Amino acid sequence: MATHDVPTRAETPIAFIQAMVQAYRRRGLDPTGALTKAQIAPFLLQQPQACVTALQMEWMSEAAMRELDDEALGWFRRRLPWGSYGMLVRASVTAPTLSVAMKRWCRHHNLLTDDITLRVSTSDGLAHIDLLEHPEHHDLGELREFCIVSVLRNALGVACWLTDSRISLAGTQLHIPTPAHVARYQVLFDGPVAFEPHSTPPISRISFDAGYLSLPVRRDEGALQRMLQRALLLTVRPYRRDRLLVEKVRQVLAEHLAQARNADDVAAHLGLSTRTLHRQLKEEGASLQQLKDSVRRERALALLHKTRKPIKQVAAEVGFANDKSFMRAFRLWTGKTVEDVRGA
Repeated sequence: MATHDVPTRAETPIAFIQAMVQAYRRRGLDPTGALTKAQIAPFLLQQPQACVTALQMEWMSEAAMRELDDEALGWFRRRLPWGSYGMLVRASVTAPTLSVAMKRWCRHHNLLTDDITLRVSTSDGLAHIDLLEHPEHHDLGELREFCIVSVLRNALGVACWLTDSRISLAGTQLHIPTPAHVARYQVLFDGPVAFEPHSTPPISRISFDAGYLSLPVRRDEGALQRMLQRALLLTVRPYRRDRLLVEKVRQVLAEHLAQARNADDVAAHLGLSTRTLHRQLKEEGASLQQLKDSVRRERALALLHKTRKPIKQVAAEVGFANDKSFMRAFRLWTGKTVEDVRGA
């Protein structure tokens, strides 16, 4: 049994644990060991309104995936062996933007199983990740809710992780009847949730501001290896913060570095008040000066490595009035002199 203290905030419906138990039974296996590892008392399975914590859900999911050798936990006709979802993220981590990454993620998921189809679409300023069922191939049956919720939450978690941004949902549409534990859906998905069991075609989707699709992918192989050590966090817990404004500010600075000399200039480009700009950046854990230094540093390094422009011209292009101020700032940013970098 795990020796951790289990948090007292239990918000994940017991229905999802029941679905995993059903997957065990379909394979003729005993779920007792997994329930023990997750510190879930068997009597809870008989209480429809019971809940478990996110940590218990993580423990149970990992144990079940390993014992069943199926990261899909019995949803599909064909097992998805351990590492399948990691492979999907690895295929997406080299994409330039979230749009390319998620289209790639959905396309590769569709190669793993044809029981459902995933796709990225846009309409009316919103981006959608759609899940289309194919009951003519395979009826998800009693595992429908657990499958749909898990796949969509995993897709959202991957999108958030790739961009290091907590993506706020504009809405969620689910092709399932309204469950008895409907109150728990305010934890599973932010924003309004609609249950549409009779929609034709049978599509479930999450929707968010299409502006997120233009965010750059900010992860690399090293970050991927660290994430895969606890990959289930992407599905069982909301991502930690929203950096959409941060990226917009970075874009303004990158495109207008010489002109965007202060907060008033940046706020004007974004159509915000200066006060709102500072407040929202603070909420996202950033400051304008940090972002400005980051963009200037990246631009300066690129110019020094790739061009032979005079130092004075480089300084002007990254927004400094003179080369002496630029060289002082550059040493603070990098711990190196301009000459060291150019001579490297």
